[in-house]
Amino acid sequence: MKKIECVILDWAGTAVDYGCFAPVSAFIESFKTLGLEVTAAETRAHMGLTKIEEIRALFKIERVSKAFYEKYGREYNESDVQACYTEFQRLLFSTLRSYSGPISKVVETIDALRAKGIKIGSTTGYTKEMMDIVIPAAAEQGYHVDNHVTSDGLPAGRPYPYMIYKNMCDLNVPFRTSVLKYGDTISDIKEGINAGVWTVGVVLGSNELGLTEEEVNNMPADELKKRMMDVRYRMYAAGAHYVVDSIEELPALIEAINTRMNNE
Repeated sequence: MKKIECVILDWAGTAVDYGCFAPVSAFIESFKTLGLEVTAAETRAHMGLTKIEEIRALFKIERVSKAFYEKYGREYNESDVQACYTEFQRLLFSTLRSYSGPISKVVETIDALRAKGIKIGSTTGYTKEMMDIVIPAAAEQGYHVDNHVTSDGLPAGRPYPYMIYKNMCDLNVPFRTSVLKYGDTISDIKEGINAGVWTVGVVLGSNELGLTEEEVNNMPADELKKRMMDVRYRMYAAGAHYVVDSIEELPALIEAINTRMNNE
């Protein structure tokens, strides 16, 4: 019988850090140290990449590169990128532990999947050094995975599929059709599609929605529905096989995928 044997989750915005706020604030503040402004929307548009690659992407924004030239009288270079990344890391490390709390129902759902024999892996845009803070902090609050992979030592991070392949090797999962990638960014979706695995996006708590839990609870229903539909559209446009509102839908969806695979 064909079935999902492994679920690979992203971390920030998917499993922990509702709304994916830790990196957003660090990106904004690190550019401010250079006298440059990037918006929350601009940082979220590239979320899911490795953090150094996101900084490169932010520098490439025409408005940002033009502002740099006007301020410094020259084009930015890799030294400027690295200086910004150093400041980003300093800012992120100072707050990362505070943003490692599991999103509602993640612990219970993952425990239920594990009880069914499903292996739990993970990928991330964070480095190993960053995850050395997040992993134990999340574990203290009940969330842990069977395997965690960063892009350190791999050819590239997202949207390339190498972190998913490494999870499959580490967890002894030989067939891509038995793997489901679950994440909250467009980069997550592309990572899963490029790996050839089942790919599921999540809306609530996601970087793409970009709202705190309080904002979600207090927003007028029509406005929230519109914003959620916009996220859903972007994820499906990026290639997602399915998009769910929250992780609570995942067990039933996995059963539906299992049925679909065995009826094809």
